Amino acid sequence: MTTTARGPVGGRVPHAVWAPLPVGSVTLGTDAGLGAWQAASARATVPHCLDALESSGVLDNLRRLLDEGDPARHDGPYRGFNFADSDAWKTLEAVAWDAGRTGTDPHEDTVRAIVDLARTVQDPTGYLDSHVQGGAAPSGTPYADLRWGHELYVLGHLLQAGIARSRAQGRDDLLTVGRRWADDVVARLVDGEELVCGHPGVETALVELARHTDDPRYLDAAVRMIDLRGHGRLGSGPFEPGYHQDAQPVLASTEVTGHAVRQLYLLAGVTDVYLETGDPAWLTTLERLWEDAYGRRAHVTGGMGSRHKDESFGDPYELPPDRAYAETCAGIASVHWCWRMLLATGQGRYADELERALLNVVAGATSADGTRFFYSNPLHVREGHDGSSEYSPSGRLPWFACACCPPNLARLVASLHHYVATGRQDGTLAVHLYTDADVVLPSAGVAPGTSSARLEIRTRYPDDGTVTVRSVDPWHAPVALRVPGWADPARVRLVVDGEPREAVVVDGYATVVPGPDGVREILLDLPLDVRAVRAHPRVDAVRGCVALVRGPVVHCVEQVDVPGVALEDVVLDLGSPVRVAGPVDGIDAPVTLRARGLARPAVPDAPLYADARDGAEDGDEHAGTDVVVDLVAVPYALWGERGEGAMRVWLPTAGDR
Repeated sequence: MTTTARGPVGGRVPHAVWAPLPVGSVTLGTDAGLGAWQAASARATVPHCLDALESSGVLDNLRRLLDEGDPARHDGPYRGFNFADSDAWKTLEAVAWDAGRTGTDPHEDTVRAIVDLARTVQDPTGYLDSHVQGGAAPSGTPYADLRWGHELYVLGHLLQAGIARSRAQGRDDLLTVGRRWADDVVARLVDGEELVCGHPGVETALVELARHTDDPRYLDAAVRMIDLRGHGRLGSGPFEPGYHQDAQPVLASTEVTGHAVRQLYLLAGVTDVYLETGDPAWLTTLERLWEDAYGRRAHVTGGMGSRHKDESFGDPYELPPDRAYAETCAGIASVHWCWRMLLATGQGRYADELERALLNVVAGATSADGTRFFYSNPLHVREGHDGSSEYSPSGRLPWFACACCPPNLARLVASLHHYVATGRQDGTLAVHLYTDADVVLPSAGVAPGTSSARLEIRTRYPDDGTVTVRSVDPWHAPVALRVPGWADPARVRLVVDGEPREAVVVDGYATVVPGPDGVREILLDLPLDVRAVRAHPRVDAVRGCVALVRGPVVHCVEQVDVPGVALEDVVLDLGSPVRVAGPVDGIDAPVTLRARGLARPAVPDAPLYADARDGAEDGDEHAGTDVVVDLVAVPYALWGERGEGAMRVWLPTAGDR
């Protein structure tokens, strides 16, 4: 399938198995699923982020750089972290994708004002960082603190915003600002400067700029930055080199380590480099690191990062539910990396993990009204938890001192339609994420000799497992439908134009090849069984526990649904079936789960440790006998919507507490 795709991953992407579709190919329905989330974000989250750019001081930081006498100049102190400029660029990226999708630009006056401000205060060299230019940094010299300065990270988000505005709206004003800075960085690298950022992210942006401009200098710059890593150039303090992804060269790495967001952003950038160069050494390394990340260090919700200290990965199988950091930006980075690995390999397992993160940890990071957020995403909140820290709160907050997550959520959600489907050179259309959507492709995207065609994808997934793909005119190209790894292939039902077919699953996809008359309707039915999932035995923190999962959706139990007993005293009775049920008050979830639990209240003043031999379990540390409790499990993405309180994903089971 030939394409000049212009989504978050654009261009021809020469070494992609699956190619992104052209801009405008996919439109999401807004009544439910991903489209409803996208519409809510455009309606509430994006305006909220734009307002916060003013209230948090992000735009005033740029206004400090205006000439004295300019009435718009801000004379107050610099506010926020040294990378606060990136909040503006991430927000503008979200605005761009939304405007391109809807054909409306309600924020255009605000965007143009910000672009004009950026253009005005940009240094003649192209450099644009308000923290350094405004004198708030210890040194006013650009790149004096590559370890912690974040300047190239800021450049990366500026470039991505500019590319999004150019692709989605056809406006190159912001891209021109970013490209001036990128050109200076490229020239410095060519002159021998060893520019490598302590926070990766610019690598992906540079590759995307190369795709967008057909200028290979930017790809070369990304490769050079990746090659410079892992040799200790950034030094230490206050964090070790591994935190900054500088402990060992990428190609020599055998496990993911350090700051989770930095690691995943870096690997997304490396995957972009592979997609352009096809060097098999990159792909071998990426697959090795992916196996480590998702085989030994991912939470069941798709969250990444085990430790609050350094916001980092932990040891293999170190996955504590109550101290899980699982930063929202790490979940978003996981989506970015998995998407690129899916494009590179065509294997459905990458789409499975993308979906797991998207529908659980990422979706859970935003409130239903779109204006409150989680920074970290624990899988267990204890009774009496002190949620005063914004990094481990008891409820979602409207903004953060380190506000990376809200605008990052906005830009991802605004671009969700680009992740639904892809194409292949032979004309195959692959559907990766199931939600109501219309897919419209020109003749180059269907099959030789056919006119443009439209496919309608209709589903209530993930609440219901039935996905219907219809075409008004006969569709003559193969259609590959993802069959998630959690679905029993023997129970997957596939019906083509009313005739049952065997669902032959290869690399996670069941492909329908049309006959001479084409295809009008494909029905895929996925079995959404409730699974009581246990962790690997080495995940000590949840040994003897299970998580309730239906399809891709992880569920949790909240204190509000077990009145009269402490959630800490409840165990799940696996001897009784877990039932699928309807909604509960206060949560917009059509499907919840019901299970039988047992509560045996602990005596508050019981000894902290007691003898477990010979039935001592039945000693004085418990009060009375077990009490049957009707447990309600709600989607993890909606926890906390009914107020603060205890919550847990991993439930102890009867006989194992």
